Amino acid sequence: MTRDALPALAATRGWPVRADHCFQRILLDQACGGCWYDRIAGRPAYAHADDAVLARAVALAEAARDGAADLPAMNRQSLAWRGKGQAIRRSR
Repeated sequence: MTRDALPALAATRGWPVRADHCFQRILLDQACGGCWYDRIAGRPAYAHADDAVLARAVALAEAARDGAADLPAMNRQSLAWRGKGQAIRRSR
């Protein structure tokens, strides 16, 4: 999903991200309820996350693909968890 399906939809949906690792960050942060690196030991995260986190991330990816989840809002929340929300607002 993050390598093909979601990046292919990004331009037509006006999503603020295009790269696979950005989708992975957003989905894993949402699935963890905060920065994934505070909750998952080891990298790459998808190889070290437990099944429940991965299932939540996949469900969120499917919901974004299907238009049932707001990917830009999830991105804003992910950036806010990382302390980058203010920088995004100032640059617009």
